[in-house]
Amino acid sequence: MLLNLPDGSRLTLRTIRPRDKAALTEALHRLSADAVHKRFLSPKPDFTLAELRYLTEIDGADHVALVATPLDRPDRIVAVGRYVRLREAPDTAEIAIVVGDHLHGQGVGRWIGEALADIARDNGIARFTAMMLSDNVAAHRLMDSISKRVRQGPREGGVDNLVLDIAA
Repeated sequence: MLLNLPDGSRLTLRTIRPRDKAALTEALHRLSADAVHKRFLSPKPDFTLAELRYLTEIDGADHVALVATPLDRPDRIVAVGRYVRLREAPDTAEIAIVVGDHLHGQGVGRWIGEALADIARDNGIARFTAMMLSDNVAAHRLMDSISKRVRQGPREGGVDNLVLDIAA
């Protein structure tokens, strides 16, 4: 998949690979402290080896992760989106998306979210759950854009738990 950005640059979207561990770590290091906090809800200076295995060695059905890379730099990850199916509710998956600061507001998150929703539906998933800061307006808008209906779950300490219906 290819996305043309307003500035003329182009991104490709592909499944994450086990050999992306270093590129994923570099992508984390390029995020601003604010972007890291909004994605992980706390500081995240690095990934552990176990986290890198979990984040890059996926099965493609219950755990799907997509990365956006510049067309001319396929080794440089600039955005990541993933879902992980919930064991206790197999028709539901938790979704998370993070986009590099320099790409905010250009439709990259929506592009990834829609692609994840398409894959999820093909794999029998009808809804996503998402946890985000209550004041993260951009993330709330993103979830609204990829869902047929968003419901507010419990709110705890400034964190919203959303349920997004993605069934066709």
